[in-house]
Amino acid sequence: MAGRMLAFDLGAESGRAVLGEWDGQRLHTQVAHRFPNGPVRLPDGMYWDALRLFEEIKAGLRLAREQAGQLDSVGVDTWGVDFALLGRGDVLLGNPRHYRDPHTEGIFDYAFARVSREEIFHATGIQFMRLNTLFQLLALQRNRSPILEAAETLIMMPDLFHFWLSGRKVVELTNASTTQMYDPVARNWAKPMLDKLALSTRLLLPITPPGTVLGSLLPQVAEETNCHNLRIVVPATHDTASAVAAVPGQGNDWGYISSGTWSLVGVETSQPVIDARTLAYNFTNEIGYGHRVRLLKNVMGLWLVQECRRSWERAGQSYSYEELTRFAEAAPPRTAFIEPDDPSFLLPISMPSAIAEYCRRTGQPVPDTPGTFVRVCLESLALKYRWVIERLEELLGKRLNTIHIVGGGAQNRLLNQLTADCCNRLVLAGPVEATSIGNLLVQMLGLGWLNNLEEARTVVRHSFPMERFEPRSPAVWDDAYSRFVSLLGQPPRQPAPM
Repeated sequence: MAGRMLAFDLGAESGRAVLGEWDGQRLHTQVAHRFPNGPVRLPDGMYWDALRLFEEIKAGLRLAREQAGQLDSVGVDTWGVDFALLGRGDVLLGNPRHYRDPHTEGIFDYAFARVSREEIFHATGIQFMRLNTLFQLLALQRNRSPILEAAETLIMMPDLFHFWLSGRKVVELTNASTTQMYDPVARNWAKPMLDKLALSTRLLLPITPPGTVLGSLLPQVAEETNCHNLRIVVPATHDTASAVAAVPGQGNDWGYISSGTWSLVGVETSQPVIDARTLAYNFTNEIGYGHRVRLLKNVMGLWLVQECRRSWERAGQSYSYEELTRFAEAAPPRTAFIEPDDPSFLLPISMPSAIAEYCRRTGQPVPDTPGTFVRVCLESLALKYRWVIERLEELLGKRLNTIHIVGGGAQNRLLNQLTADCCNRLVLAGPVEATSIGNLLVQMLGLGWLNNLEEARTVVRHSFPMERFEPRSPAVWDDAYSRFVSLLGQPPRQPAPM
């Protein structure tokens, strides 16, 4: 079976519409439309411009139709946790809040006064971040939001766009699993916990698996975009779930890093791992295609470099990412490290100032050039990856011999090599457009063009190149890792047996 699909992949910095053409053996992709994305800062907080994003989606449909002719299907994936609230008549109530909005500050104390940290984790298996949907809703509750009081439906961001395209309201499974409101054991909303928190479960839609065919475009959308007889197929709408679906792994001794603004470091398991150790390590059990569990940890990721670059641009120093990477390659190695997930890096006024202050506070040399700042960021990410990989090996009782790096961060060859060196493991980088590829693959699964995830991953291996990074002088990183772990306040652990 051959055909053409369109995947919309919306990230925190940009969005893209990616055409996929399946010839029966290989998947070919090309970008049909790119557009910027980012928060809109208002006096009362940070929001997403959902209406403009929907206009970009319609523009992408028109452009793809012009470039490729008839399309068979379309699906949208986005980041996780963020949502829209709909009122009577399915009217959008205000702008959806951005996950970095500071209105969730102090929300853990508010939540844990009602339900303990342990009980919330036992019910959901999700790592604690104040940006999670659960805590965003509790912040609205705490602040007595009139929008929350008027809401009749909660819908996740990609599902909002599917609703505007198809007229059908659903919440797709993989994104529902990021909310910290989903029970991965019962495979349903964690209603007993939500009742204790006095969050209304009447807002929650039934959960729909990825690969579901919602139907065709609404007539007015079809007319506006010239896309007739186009089916909406729900992909794995959480971008990490789509990216992991496109990881070209084989066997059972590999882990993955979905590398971008965030770095998602994890493995696939058949069942959630919810115990005292995963709680202590603040790991998460999100759901992927076919109810596979993505046991992983969110690490701050290339946000560190992105925000440094923005700060320098505001100061009149404009650098490309390629230039910054070259500067970092030339900078002295292992001078100072940061904990990427330190709260001071979540939403700093100036990322370079926040990094400099962290180094001063921890008694380390302070970076003094763009190259040294970026080198500190990339080396610290590689060290944090090692820490997470070792914790995963401890939980699984086996060694992970290969690390697959997918997503936009797979283009950073310096970070890939640092990861191989620091972790002393083979790194395979690619595909870069893993999220949109995974989106397309799940559409193909939903349309019956592929039979299972293993078959889909075989398509990835046959269709897209990977770059290999072997460890070089890994022993020099052991002392650096000890220094890094001391910043975390935890002793290093022995690696898992071979």
